[in-house]
Amino acid sequence: MGMSVSASDLAALFAAMAILAAVPSVSVAAVSTRAVSAGFVQGAMTAMGVVAGDLVFILLALFGLALLVGAMGEMFFLIRYLAAGYLLWLGLSLWRSTARGSVSGAADDASSWSSFMTGLMITLGDQKAVLFYLGFLPAFIELDSLTPLDVAAIALVTVLAVGGVKLGYAFAAGRAGRWLNGRASALLNRIAAGVMLAAASMLLISGT
Repeated sequence: MGMSVSASDLAALFAAMAILAAVPSVSVAAVSTRAVSAGFVQGAMTAMGVVAGDLVFILLALFGLALLVGAMGEMFFLIRYLAAGYLLWLGLSLWRSTARGSVSGAADDASSWSSFMTGLMITLGDQKAVLFYLGFLPAFIELDSLTPLDVAAIALVTVLAVGGVKLGYAFAAGRAGRWLNGRASALLNRIAAGVMLAAASMLLISGT
């Protein structure tokens, strides 16, 4: 089966998603602060977590499962609080490690898994995203005539657009982090911890 989505539609979708991904947000702050405090690789893993979360919501929207998301309110309520709890734990752990003076150790010991989960949880914590995509995607594609190749192409566009922009932030922040002295690194670790704590608070507040 062929594709119903044209190359021009995919190009327009790519441009729109890249612009939206570049807008300053909690995910941009998380990727940047993670890269500054722990290096490009950790920032990149956070970016991949964000992309994975976006893919989940885009697939839900593409397959018309937005109504299911609404019907599963209690489950997403639980996901929101699990995400907030995980980010709270990460933020407090990073803050305590900085307070103990183990800033360099915190960077060396940074877990790729925890970085990935940070990006994923920030994204999955906002179940309204699937409703956004359900309204956003029809501006570029016909949801009722999608083929498997269309879905694969849209997923690839998402990875390239969102992932490319977030990786750009991670690269720039990682380069900047190399020039920082110990005191500045400690400050940025506290900022990174603050971003995680703020994201956790936003998830909790928006869920009430």
